[in-house]
Amino acid sequence: MLVSPDATDADLAAETSVRPKRLDEFIAQHRVREQLQVLLQGAVRRGSPPDHILLSGPPGLGKTTLAMIVAAELGTGLRMTSGPAIERSGDLAAILTGLGPGDVLFIDEIHRIAKPAEELLYSAMEDFRVDVIVGKGPGATAIPLDVEPFTLVGATTRAGLLTGPMRDRFGFVAHLDFYEPDALRHILHRSARILGVDVSDDGAVEIAGRSRGTPRIANRLLRRVRDYAEVRGDGMVTLDAARAALKVYDVDDLGLDRLDRAVLRALVTSFGGGPVGLSTLAVAVGEQPDTVEEVCEPFLVRAGLLARTPRGRMATPAAWRHLGLQPPDSAFGAAQTRIDVPDIFGTDP
Repeated sequence: MLVSPDATDADLAAETSVRPKRLDEFIAQHRVREQLQVLLQGAVRRGSPPDHILLSGPPGLGKTTLAMIVAAELGTGLRMTSGPAIERSGDLAAILTGLGPGDVLFIDEIHRIAKPAEELLYSAMEDFRVDVIVGKGPGATAIPLDVEPFTLVGATTRAGLLTGPMRDRFGFVAHLDFYEPDALRHILHRSARILGVDVSDDGAVEIAGRSRGTPRIANRLLRRVRDYAEVRGDGMVTLDAARAALKVYDVDDLGLDRLDRAVLRALVTSFGGGPVGLSTLAVAVGEQPDTVEEVCEPFLVRAGLLARTPRGRMATPAAWRHLGLQPPDSAFGAAQTRIDVPDIFGTDP
């Protein structure tokens, strides 16, 4: 999906060149940036690694970029991995024992780390020591290994899935919020300079307004509009070029794509605005329930177009109007009265 915040292989390749390298270059997230600056400068002056850092927030907002910046500001090495890749405690022990003094270890999607590895990580974070079990059964022996002092930077899109003991071991916890359009406009101008793209200010504003508050989506749309401008225009990303290109790619004024509108249209036309269960809604649009719940719903709820209620999903009056339809007051009012009714029949949520 063009407006999915999850990174594709093309995104990972393109983001390498446009990522900011220092905190001063990191746009927006002012409170988090200031807090990190104080934390890192204090650690540099003391000559010791800073506290472990946990970054939470939706995908595409800069958690990986901030981990790279932490290592750059500290002047140390960076080792990157992900929670799903660490299936056994031995995998994590190999990574930890290979770290140099003061290195930064970045674990993306840390909430998905295997339980045995997570328990091994506790002692490494607190005491810089890991116990490796050699052998099986009664003859098993625990061999303690010292680990060089390091800083763990964990990133998660679902902070609620982190266990309490894991969360408590992070000395600094930050949540990244969605970006304002003006911040995205500055990011687009910076990316355009790096990529060698000519973009007008109104063209950047148009792309920023359809980027769902996410820099990754903004940069992806910029590359697609650039392609359109080079093929069907003079190469300049203007307001008209941005509008024409995003129309070709089915991204509307709010940043909704084909699947987002299909979800809203199914809610409105097939189910009278809801409430309707997630599984039923997913079947109606021909997608998996996980795709609807994790890709579409977060932005639709944040934009005030969809409501998640105890009885199911409902389209708000704003959703009807966005589709060019008049919301039936009586139908929506009746649905509203059903929101707080206990679901005693076990209706599909």
